[in-house]
Amino acid sequence: MSQKSIKKNYIYNLIYQSLTLVLPLVTTPYLSRILGSEPIGIYSYTYSIVSYFLLFGSLGVSLYGQREIAYVNEDVKKRKKIFWEIVACRFVTMFIAILIYFIFLARMGEYAIYYRIWLIELIAMAFDISWFFQGMEDFKKTVIRNVIVRLASVTLIFVFVKSPEDLIKYITIYSIADLVGNLSLWRYLPRYFKGIKIGKIKPFYHLHAIILLFIPQIANQVYNLLDKTMIGKIITDKSEVGFYEQGQKVIRVLLTVVTSLGIVMIPRMASTFASGNKKQIIEYMKKSFKFVFFLAFPIVLGLISVSKSFVPLFFGEGYDKVVTLLIVISPTIILTGMANVIGTQYLLPIKRQKEYTITITLGLVINFFLNYILITYYDSVGASIATVVSELIVVIAQLYVIRKDIKTKEVLKLSIPYIFASLVMFAITMIEGFVLETSTKTLIIQIISGGLVYVLMLWILKDEFLKMFLEKGKSIIKRKA
Repeated sequence: MSQKSIKKNYIYNLIYQSLTLVLPLVTTPYLSRILGSEPIGIYSYTYSIVSYFLLFGSLGVSLYGQREIAYVNEDVKKRKKIFWEIVACRFVTMFIAILIYFIFLARMGEYAIYYRIWLIELIAMAFDISWFFQGMEDFKKTVIRNVIVRLASVTLIFVFVKSPEDLIKYITIYSIADLVGNLSLWRYLPRYFKGIKIGKIKPFYHLHAIILLFIPQIANQVYNLLDKTMIGKIITDKSEVGFYEQGQKVIRVLLTVVTSLGIVMIPRMASTFASGNKKQIIEYMKKSFKFVFFLAFPIVLGLISVSKSFVPLFFGEGYDKVVTLLIVISPTIILTGMANVIGTQYLLPIKRQKEYTITITLGLVINFFLNYILITYYDSVGASIATVVSELIVVIAQLYVIRKDIKTKEVLKLSIPYIFASLVMFAITMIEGFVLETSTKTLIIQIISGGLVYVLMLWILKDEFLKMFLEKGKSIIKRKA
């Protein structure tokens, strides 16, 4: 597929990823006021537990399936056979996960009623085939699915969630939306497989390869879930989990923008690797790094400068602690963006799972011990510090792993113009924050002026990414004229 298709799929994937996070974020100001920090903490804690079963039940099939479909996307017969083998394997593993989940969590206990509702989410995961369309580099269908389902779920939340007692309704709407969305994708399959006959499928033929790829994914997923689980276990007050969840929602949405190119590049990297073009892979990597730096540095420094104005306006009263959490944890946007380029876009598609697993496991172990120590003394702030430190160590380890392919000095050199432009922007927005009173008007002024200063600085520095976006904008305007 052409360079144009990468840009097109990037836009589709940006919408796809953003909707799964941005639309719930649209409801956050409403839910934070209606439900309060403790029910949100219960939601976050129970979902972190459910996520382990989602993880083990799915066996990381999404990434494996996406990669395998990308390898054979021109061979329709092989494609169909691989698809049904992977689907059958996932149905079996998800059934086992659901059975264990029901026996140990959904039958009794303090949060049993919530765990029963979360069963819908586990069933939804069994029917998720978005990985197939991603492997085919066809992101349009998943976008259409998400737009319809997510907008419907947001509407239902505003209609039915009216008090702290409606947490059950919120979880139900969230889970059913995922189930309906996943089921809706199945109607597109006949277009890909119509008239193609295959022999006997072997559901567990891929199991060994899936597990090998699953090991690094489990390390990565547990690494991301560990904070909320440990806060919920160590701290009695579930409000701490609520504060952490609210801060993480903001970070996740911003991360979606920074890492959205990654999903598009996985099948591209896999197919380029299959063709043996290593030079092209390294070029793709450099562009991905530049893209991450272009977005991540201004987002991080911008978030730090506006957090004092943003949090009370967005979340309402009683969420002051989220200001500190955002400031502490915001550097993970840069670090996770870099880790996404090295690990998800490069090491996994070219089948270097072993190195990826080692680096993520290192981060997981460090995160666990730092969480255990820091959460005890500093609650959710301690978890945020632990996340930043462990993410930094993961990036350092991954840069060491790829040092023969691309030098660390070369990667860091790519970031220099974006750091400089972001620091100038940061200085101006911080001054505005000190001089002006905290208000919606101040927040708007900071965002607009910060964006303009950043763009101006990059224009002076003649940045290639800015030039590309400006040229794209001009072409769109000319087409509409």
